[in-house]
Amino acid sequence: MDYKTLVAQTLAEQIGDVLSEEQIYQLLEKPKSSDHGDIAFPVFSLAKTYRKAPQQIAADLGEKISNPAFEKVVVVGPYLNFFLNKEMVSDEVLKAILKEGAAYGNQTVGQGRNIPIDLSSPNIAKPISMGHLRSTVIGNAIANIVQKIGYNPIKINHLGDWGTQFGKLIVAYKLWGDEEKVKAEPIQELLRLYVQFHEVAEEKTELEDEARAWFKKLEDGDTEATELWSWFREESLSEFNHIYQLLGIEFDSYNGEAFYNDKMDEIIEIMEEKHLLQENRGAEIVDLEKYNLNPALIRKSDGATLYITRDLAAALYRKRNYDFAQSIYVVGNEQSNHFKQLKAVLLEMGFDWSNDMVHTPFGLITQGGKKLSTRKGKIVLLEEVLNEATKLAKEQISAKNPDLADKDAVAKDVGVGAVVFHDLKNDRMNNFDFVLEEVVRFEGETGPYVQYTHARSKSILRKAGQTPNHAASLALTDPYSWEVIKVLKEFPETVMKSYEKLEPSVIAKHSIQLAQYFNRFYANVKVLEDHPEKEGRIALVEAVSTVLKEDLRLLGLNAPNEM
Repeated sequence: MDYKTLVAQTLAEQIGDVLSEEQIYQLLEKPKSSDHGDIAFPVFSLAKTYRKAPQQIAADLGEKISNPAFEKVVVVGPYLNFFLNKEMVSDEVLKAILKEGAAYGNQTVGQGRNIPIDLSSPNIAKPISMGHLRSTVIGNAIANIVQKIGYNPIKINHLGDWGTQFGKLIVAYKLWGDEEKVKAEPIQELLRLYVQFHEVAEEKTELEDEARAWFKKLEDGDTEATELWSWFREESLSEFNHIYQLLGIEFDSYNGEAFYNDKMDEIIEIMEEKHLLQENRGAEIVDLEKYNLNPALIRKSDGATLYITRDLAAALYRKRNYDFAQSIYVVGNEQSNHFKQLKAVLLEMGFDWSNDMVHTPFGLITQGGKKLSTRKGKIVLLEEVLNEATKLAKEQISAKNPDLADKDAVAKDVGVGAVVFHDLKNDRMNNFDFVLEEVVRFEGETGPYVQYTHARSKSILRKAGQTPNHAASLALTDPYSWEVIKVLKEFPETVMKSYEKLEPSVIAKHSIQLAQYFNRFYANVKVLEDHPEKEGRIALVEAVSTVLKEDLRLLGLNAPNEM
């Protein structure tokens, strides 16, 4: 039961002539301290209608309200503070979680409709760096969250697999390349060739003309150019997938920029039909002044299309193929203007479904306060960070639990999970500083802390040697249990809030709070001693185990049973 709704319904019976149930619900607050109850209603908005002091209105209302779900209703100045019935609520919440298991918090809002999510999107022949982490893990978490509330997420890795850089790469490979070296270390070797091209081209400028000519061949479907391009793409993808496997992330589509190469003519035709294209210094633009945006450059003076032209083709393709309820783009904040232009051009083309396209931006990862892109001129490779985090996790696990089975698998879950969790616990628009040693700590607001709490709950259940009797009363009355129950009760609401804001940090913060309150409960309540509430206490441990695991799953983390 949603107890906020019950409070709103109860109040509406008394003041429904002034405020609707929905209006009352929106006004309800969560008191800062549990001493002031569980749900509070401020009565200020009634003063004008009733022509009384808010304190008097609260006092009058307090006398009229009675419901077995409320332990008491206390008037504090202009507030009505509702104390929920601990026994009734704890019994109901625990039984719901034990019955539903991992499905607790599932909703049907999405009705199975599609939500394509554009995420990760690295460039072929270049390494996946720490700079790619945020789009990848935020997008994956959003996919899990929208699925939880009933949508069908479609994870699209919109690869950077087209453009003049491939002409440069083909020239470099034909001049200096070695097939065996590329096969042995695809990304490193292709990047080395790309860098070499730029170094040599500073002296031999004719190489740039050769590169343009080879890219033109590629665009025209030349066999040799296409075979080399396909090979570079496959080798790169193979290496990318190794990192995605480390992160436990799979994609539904790898359709990148190249996929839309033959789909842009239609976009240009629609624009021409609607007389949207204007000439500007030999190039073609769409004027977006009425949207307070700069013109969108659609085609360069040499006839070449641009990034936005491909994105227009991609948007139309996704609408036709997925008939999306929403289309989400998890791309850095620096691209905000691009997506404003993209949506505005689609509106000008007559596609009002572009209002369902959502740019979900995020801030930067920094190191020592500086943008995380280079370290002594060297890219910070994501795989190296994940491996180092796993190593640090294994050292701590070995110290805590030297006899642990599957130590390597657990260390990977904890190390990789630590990096992912650290990203997702931060509001996505915030920049944050990355210090690996702090990220992999087992104490504090970290992924390992939440995972360790889950493992502890599993350990208690093993010691208990029994599963809770679902038919028995699971009512709990002590204050430590109550704090845990309230966080468990909020989980479905938390999932919905994280979807509405497209903000995985809402889930991460819920998991931290649940872990903290559970550890406080465990430190103060003897779960396994004979006690009238023993059944409920064991049920609470199981419920915490279930919800923590689901919190972590939504974020893209595993929850080891032992650590």
